[in-house]
Amino acid sequence: MKKLAVVMLTGVTFMMSTQAYSQAKVEVTWQNSDKYTDVRPSNESRTRFKERTFKQLEEYLVELAEVLPDGQTLKITVTNLDLAGQVWPASFVGLGQSASDVRLIKSIDIPRIAFNYELLNSNDEILKQGEQNLKDMSFQDRHNPFFSSESLRYEKNMLRMWFEDQFRQEAEAIKPATTID
Repeated sequence: MKKLAVVMLTGVTFMMSTQAYSQAKVEVTWQNSDKYTDVRPSNESRTRFKERTFKQLEEYLVELAEVLPDGQTLKITVTNLDLAGQVWPASFVGLGQSASDVRLIKSIDIPRIAFNYELLNSNDEILKQGEQNLKDMSFQDRHNPFFSSESLRYEKNMLRMWFEDQFRQEAEAIKPATTID
């Protein structure tokens, strides 16, 4: 008996075998990450924070790409990242002298990410490509399916909206399973 996976994308449900579910691949390159606008930690080392941030965003992109057809590869080269909010010394936001820095989220400090992407088929032929400069000026006002405690929730929501808009046709091309063995 084949296991079935259910994937939700913009209100449409797709059922497919788990073999097809995980065959799309994502490759993310973080180009010149030392020059990104804002990947500043509030209470840990810069290196550890960058590694954790990049890993979480990569894992989320892999999750999004699960709806792509079998054998496709999404290659993304990130050229800039600006996380929502700004990091401030705790004393600037009224938390005293002994507390660590904090990331203060205000509507003026919007999340942004710039990247180039290519969607390739199994023969490494380019199906889609482009350059994106995403920014979410309404990041605090729009629906966000992530819990408020979710790390990088504004950046993930921005990527989710772009992905659903950009790859809707590819996801809809996956035929729903009609029989269960």
